[in-house]
Amino acid sequence: MPKNKKRNTPHRGGGAGAAATAAAAGGQHRNVQPFSDEDASIETMSHCSGFSDPASFAEDGPEVLDEEGTQEDLEYKLKGLIDLTFDKSAKTRQAALEGIKNAMASKILYEFILERRITLTDSIERCLKKGKSDEQRAAAGLACILCVQLGPGIESEEVLKTLGPVLKKIICDGTASIQARQACATCFGVCCFIATDDITELYSTMECLENIFTKSYHKEKDTNGICSTPNTVLHISSLLVWTLLLTICPINEVKKKIEMHLHKLPSLLSCDDVNMRIAAGETLALLFELARETDNDFYLEDMESLTQKLRALATDGNKHRAKVDKRKQRSVFRDVLRAVEERDFPTETVKFGPERMYIDCWVKKQTYDTFKEILGTGMQYHLQSNEFLRNVFELGPPVMLDAATLKTMKISRFERHLYNSAAFKARTKARSKCRDKRADVGEFF
Repeated sequence: MPKNKKRNTPHRGGGAGAAATAAAAGGQHRNVQPFSDEDASIETMSHCSGFSDPASFAEDGPEVLDEEGTQEDLEYKLKGLIDLTFDKSAKTRQAALEGIKNAMASKILYEFILERRITLTDSIERCLKKGKSDEQRAAAGLACILCVQLGPGIESEEVLKTLGPVLKKIICDGTASIQARQACATCFGVCCFIATDDITELYSTMECLENIFTKSYHKEKDTNGICSTPNTVLHISSLLVWTLLLTICPINEVKKKIEMHLHKLPSLLSCDDVNMRIAAGETLALLFELARETDNDFYLEDMESLTQKLRALATDGNKHRAKVDKRKQRSVFRDVLRAVEERDFPTETVKFGPERMYIDCWVKKQTYDTFKEILGTGMQYHLQSNEFLRNVFELGPPVMLDAATLKTMKISRFERHLYNSAAFKARTKARSKCRDKRADVGEFF
């Protein structure tokens, strides 16, 4: 669980030698001369196209190495992408950032990253400071995965120390794009979750996020529900990552935060944005879970009013809301209501390789959802191989599999295509039968 995650886990290749290598690598890449938009030759365009295809990493993941190349090929491409993060063209820089991010999401590259972390941190900082919305989002996303790869330790602490002030400045900058501020808020919280050992820095980060999402709280003078604004997506991200940080706070701080926010959060349930309602509901369930861990007899004074709101959202049938939103909302709030009323949580099972993980509480669910959002399709691979994530979810050391076992587990693209086609045909056939039954009933009546 996040509360017990080890901050001082030793990393491979650490120490003065690794730091010296990283510094040398950083110096080497800072001397790279960027390409120019004006004199982009055929050679330059070929160079860019060979390195800046983010989709190649996102779609194929670790299988690329087995099917299409070697570790050396991947590292060669990544070196080119790192060089391109210093390019004069914003589109080229953004593509390079996305390419590096997708590669890191789909494969463990600890040794490679360790040697180049200074260069990577410099390029991310430069893109955050000089770039616009999309580039800043890509840079923030890469910073998250960089810390996930490095894990807790002095290396990730240095990344946070360098990028933290820049991220905080963008988050608080009302003139910056909402999407960039949203990405930076998530990045700031996640990097703090991974890297910081300083309790005052943890509290400072949480305060920064609180100043953002509390702006959505219901004002006493307002009698109507909360209307969403362009800033709502920023408030949602800030609330969710603040909740993640709350799970690693000392018990006394958890009690303070619960007293401060538990009676205000229900006002967000009346927001007209479904994602805000869901984020508020899940946060409430987690706060109740933490409160009952410290006090088994915990009871909210306005419990009846809260359960009425939760029950209404769990059975919401308002016609003015989209069907997809209502379905998603009802599913979440049924679980939230069970958590608040019955102290129950519907256990979920996550399978990855030959292993499986049981998500049996709201703290673990919040942590899993956060890193799933960051890593995307690479989440299962990281659960198998990433020591930091395995420590967070108490999975133990990575399971070592021999080549024969890996081969039997692996499904080729053609086999995957056949499986998906068969599943699609089965679903279509089932739907057709269901429609036929409804038609027969209609004719009977």
